[in-house]
Amino acid sequence: MLKRLEIAGFKSFARKTVLDFSAAATSIVGPNGSGKSNVAEAFRFALGEQSMKSMRGKRSEDLIWSGSHTSPRANRAAVAIVFDNTEKHGTRTFPKLDFEEVTVERAVFRDGASEYSINGSKVRLRDVQELLAAANIGETGHHIISQGEADRILLAHPKERRAMLEDALGLKVYEFKLAEAERKLEKTEANVREVELIRREIAPHLRFLQKQVEKLERAEELARDLARLAQLYVGVEELYLETEQKESGQRKRDAEERFMVATNELAVFDERATHDSEGMKRAEAIRSQERDVDRLVGERGELAREIGRVEGGLHEAKKRSVQVAREPYVKVPREDLSALRDEIERQSRESGTLSESALRATLEGVRSMIIAFFERFALPGDDYLAEEEQTVLRLERERKVFMEKDAVLLSSIEKARSVLMKVREAALAYEETGREEKRRILGLAESKAHEEAKVEREVGRMRELSYLAEELEQGRAEVFALAGPQAFMLEPLLEIPLEERRAQEDRKRQLERLKIRLEEVGGTGEEARKECDDAVAREAFLARELEDLAKSAEGLRGLIQDLNEELQKTFAEGLTKVNASFGEFFALMFGGGGARLVLEEQPTLKTYNDFEEDEEVDIEQAPEGRQRQWKPGIEITVNLPRKKVQSLMQLSGGERALTSIALIFAMSQVNPPPFLILDETDAALDEANSRRYGDMIESLVKKSQLIVITHNRETMSRAGILYGVTMGHDGISKLLSVKFEEAVTVAK
Repeated sequence: MLKRLEIAGFKSFARKTVLDFSAAATSIVGPNGSGKSNVAEAFRFALGEQSMKSMRGKRSEDLIWSGSHTSPRANRAAVAIVFDNTEKHGTRTFPKLDFEEVTVERAVFRDGASEYSINGSKVRLRDVQELLAAANIGETGHHIISQGEADRILLAHPKERRAMLEDALGLKVYEFKLAEAERKLEKTEANVREVELIRREIAPHLRFLQKQVEKLERAEELARDLARLAQLYVGVEELYLETEQKESGQRKRDAEERFMVATNELAVFDERATHDSEGMKRAEAIRSQERDVDRLVGERGELAREIGRVEGGLHEAKKRSVQVAREPYVKVPREDLSALRDEIERQSRESGTLSESALRATLEGVRSMIIAFFERFALPGDDYLAEEEQTVLRLERERKVFMEKDAVLLSSIEKARSVLMKVREAALAYEETGREEKRRILGLAESKAHEEAKVEREVGRMRELSYLAEELEQGRAEVFALAGPQAFMLEPLLEIPLEERRAQEDRKRQLERLKIRLEEVGGTGEEARKECDDAVAREAFLARELEDLAKSAEGLRGLIQDLNEELQKTFAEGLTKVNASFGEFFALMFGGGGARLVLEEQPTLKTYNDFEEDEEVDIEQAPEGRQRQWKPGIEITVNLPRKKVQSLMQLSGGERALTSIALIFAMSQVNPPPFLILDETDAALDEANSRRYGDMIESLVKKSQLIVITHNRETMSRAGILYGVTMGHDGISKLLSVKFEEAVTVAK
C-alpha cells in the first residue's frame, strides 16, 4: 500500500512537500497551472521514467526548481515514494525486503547525474525496476494515466499495447526471469564456444605430445637394448682393463728392477774411476795445460788489437805530418779530418780494381778533394805541425814496445802447445790399459737404456689404460643418462669371454650407434609423458566441462521454454479475464455494446522486437529460433450501441476517453497494481458518464489505491482525502488538505 509521497525541488515544488495517502482514494484538485499534474510526474520520476517527454521536459535540468524572485533555484530534485510493507494475509508488498516501510527515491542534479536508492542505499535503475515489477508496478506506466493520455492505450502501437497489457498482468517478473535465463544461455553458449575453441587449439598440441610419447616408447625400447649391450660391454671392458693394468704393472716393476741393477753396477765403475789418482792427475794436467795455452792465445789477441790500433794511428799521423809540411797554413778540425779519412780509405779500397789511368784519375780526384777541404778550413798551422810530429814519435815508441811483447807471447805459446801435446800422448797411452772396463761399462749403459725404455713404455701403456678407464667411465655416465640405472643392475662378469679384441670394439661401435639413435629420438624422461598426461587430462576435463555446459544450456533452454509457455498461458488467461471485464465496463460506460482485445494476425513479413525497427524478415523463410521471437500485438475492436464504427479513429474524443477508461479499469481489475494514478481522465465526461466513472472508481478502490487528479465534482466526492494545489506569485506549488466532509461541501 502507498503511504506517502515526498517531493523536494521537483518542478514547481520548490520546498519539501509531503502527501499522505492513508485513504483508499485520494483526490488532488486545483486550478490549471497550479502544478497538480506535477504530482503524477513526480510518481513517474521516482519510479524510473526515462522519457523526458512523458514528464514534459527536454533535459533533466528542466525537472529541477528553476527559482523565482523570492526563492533561489535548487541544485537537485528528489522524489521519494514510501510504501507500507507490513505483512497482510501472510505476505508483503515487496517479499524480498524485510522492512515495515520501503522507500524508493530518485534524485537528479543539474549536471545530469541521476541517483536511485532503496531505503537510503544507492542502487541501480534495474534494481528499482525489478523491485517494482515484483509488486506489479511495471515500466510501461499503465498504472499512471497522465493528463491527455487517457486514450494513449488506444492510439498505441499493437506491440506497445501488448506490453502495457503484459505489464498490467504482472508478467514483467517472468520477463525478467526470461531475460536472465537468456543472458545465462547466451553466456553458456559463449562458454561452450570458448571451450570448443580451446579444445581445437590444444588438439594439435595433444597430437604432438602423443607422438612424443610414441617416440618415448621407442626410446625406451632403444634404452633397454642399450642397457643390455652396455652391461656386457662394460663388464668385459672392466675385466680387460683390470687384467691389463695388473700385467703392465708387473712388467714395469720387472724392468725397473733390471734398470736398478745396471745403474748400481755403473755406479761402481764411476766410483772406481773417481778414486783413480793417476788418471785424475793426467786429466788435470791436460786441463791445466789447455788453460795456459788458451790464456796465452787470448793475451796475444788483445795485444794484436792494440798493435793494430797504434799502427793505424801512426799511419794517419804520418800522412797528416806530410800534408802539414806541404801546407803549413792548414789546420783541420779533428772531426772533419776523421770524415775525410773515411772517404780516402773508401777510395783506396776501390782503387785496387782499377787500371793505371783510372787509378791516376782517382788519385787526382782525392787530391782535389783534400785541397778543397783544406782551403775551406785554411788557418796558420805551425803549432799544428809540431803537434803532429810529436804524435808520430809517441806512436812509434808504443808500436815498438807492443811488438816486443808479441814476440815474447808467441814464444810462450809455442812452448805451451808443445807441453800439451806431450801430456796428451802420455794420457792416451795410459787409457789403452782400461779398454776392457769400458766395454763392460758400455754394455751396462746399453742395458740400462733398454730397461729404462721398457719402463717408459709400460708407463705409457698404463697411461693409455687409465685413459681407457676414464673413457669407459664417461661412456658409463652417458649410458646411465640415456638408459637409466637399469643398465648396471646386473651382476658384473667374472671372466673375460674367449674372443678377440675386435669383438669388444664392435660392441663399442654398436653402443655409439644406439646412443646416437636414442639421442635423436629425444632420450628418455617423464617430462613429455607427464605433459601428455596433463594434456589428456585437460582435454578430458574440457570434454566434461563441455558436457556440463551442454546440459546447463539444455536446462536453460528448457527453462526458457517453460517460461515462454507460462507467459503464453498466463497471458492467454489474463487476456480472457481482461476481455470479460473490458466488455462489462464498456457496456456500463456506453449503456450497451461491447469491446474486446484481439491478437493481430501474423503476417508473412513482420518486424521483430529483437531486431532493428525497419528490419523485415520473411516468417516462412526465417530460422526456427527467430520465428519463435515474434509476438502478435493487441488490436481493439469496439461495438457501440446504435452506431456502426469501423475503427478506433472514428470514435469521438469522449468515446475514446470512455473506452480507454473502461480498458484501464478492466486491466486493473484482473491484476490490481498497488496504486493507480488518474490525471484528469474524466475531463471529457458529461454528468451521466461522470457518475458511471465515479461508480467504477468506488469499485476499483476495493482492489487498488487510487490517486485521482480531477476537476470533476462527482469524482471528488468519491475520495477519502482531498488535496488542493495552489500557486502564488512566487511560482511555488503549495498543498492544502481538506477533510472528506469539507470536500463534499466544496464539491457541491
